[in-house]
Amino acid sequence: MSSVARQRLETGSELNNDVVSVNVGGQIFQTTKQTLTQAGPDSLLSHIGGTGSDRFVDRDPDLFSLLLSLLRSGTLPSKVKDFDLRDLIEESRFYGLESLLTGSLTNPSHFDGFALQKSAVLPLNGRDCPSAIASTPFGSLHVSHGSKITSFDWSLTRKSTILTQFTAVDSLLALSPDIAAAGATDFSGLQILDLHEGCVKQVLNWENSTRSGSTVQAIGSSGEFLFTSFESSRRNSNSILVYDLNTLNPVIEIGHNEIFGADLDSAIPATKLKWVSSYGLLMASGSHSGLSGVTGNIRFWDIRSGKVVFELKEKVDCFADVCISDNLNVLFKVGVNSGEVFNADLRCLGSVSNDADDHSNPWICLGDRRKVVNGKKEGFGCKIESHGNQVFCSKGGDIELWSEVAMGSDKTSEGQLKGRVFRKNLMGRVKDMGGLRITNLAFGGNKMFVTRKDQQAVEIWQGSMRGF
Repeated sequence: MSSVARQRLETGSELNNDVVSVNVGGQIFQTTKQTLTQAGPDSLLSHIGGTGSDRFVDRDPDLFSLLLSLLRSGTLPSKVKDFDLRDLIEESRFYGLESLLTGSLTNPSHFDGFALQKSAVLPLNGRDCPSAIASTPFGSLHVSHGSKITSFDWSLTRKSTILTQFTAVDSLLALSPDIAAAGATDFSGLQILDLHEGCVKQVLNWENSTRSGSTVQAIGSSGEFLFTSFESSRRNSNSILVYDLNTLNPVIEIGHNEIFGADLDSAIPATKLKWVSSYGLLMASGSHSGLSGVTGNIRFWDIRSGKVVFELKEKVDCFADVCISDNLNVLFKVGVNSGEVFNADLRCLGSVSNDADDHSNPWICLGDRRKVVNGKKEGFGCKIESHGNQVFCSKGGDIELWSEVAMGSDKTSEGQLKGRVFRKNLMGRVKDMGGLRITNLAFGGNKMFVTRKDQQAVEIWQGSMRGF
């Protein structure tokens, strides 16, 4: 026998040793051990690939063929459209493949803002409208409505509804699919809730010099820390506490203000907290409405030193809402008076003066600079959030999608930012546009979640999910 023939015979013998036959519901499937190990060491299929016993599984062969295609290529075949998603999820749980199925169907990298359209509505029990929503990276969702919090898994199947001690939850942050941090502006303490067991795991409090109770104004997090903005129940002091996300032990206190007299600036607690990972800074923003109009501040904190790195004081067309895009290195706001979207380059903020007459004002208007008529606050109630490389701004019942044009320009045009151009698109189909005022925007997996005033439901916006 020639050496070439012997090599081919040995190769064929090795291949035969690697081939695994599995009988599922009377239908024979052939695959390789390497393919089955893609299921993970704890899965049934990985065990089947490593055993020499008879490989018979009394399950649906048609559903198994879909999951086998997922193991082979990382994606589901087009014929999946003929099956029910719930059946496929239950089958994936039996084989220990739910995490792979989740990654295929709700992968955050598959998020496409331009393709989003309203695809479903999740109704909520009771008469209360959503006050806050929070999502996880792969699309699990927690919704507070009245004193209740309802949780949905990544496939948007209702998991549980629990009753809390709050009259209404104003701040909600998902720490995991089953754990959330919740607080209210009229109830003392930040509660860490186990939504699966329906219990309070821990309560985090802050006390000022008078040892009065404190309410929660905002919650945020990074990969390591939990951030909470507190205000004393007497509203004479406020602070931001940084906790270790794993142990929930306090790490540092920043922005502690004891308010004396008419010191309005220190009287504004942070009502939005956002971690800026590319800079290692915490953005804290808050505003106040008074006789002279709406004023506010945006501060960037170094939590290691407990000091403000730079600050923007808002006096003219203060923000109704503000967000930051870590990917774009840009700060965005929607003006409370004009209703216009503005942006500011983060790389230039360190040199900005807070003098109202200074021409170094970093904000660049992305709209047509509409004049405010009769003092009407066009931006009141507007929400703005960033996700990936795009920014989403609610205007009444519509959503504007702002994205950067892949080109440079030196001309003065709509949305120019030192050679960077931003353009807007109105989202959704014609039948999706308009409606009641939008109250919350959140993102998870390949979906956007939307709530509206006086609606006891959550809208699901997503692109075309293959097959379903």
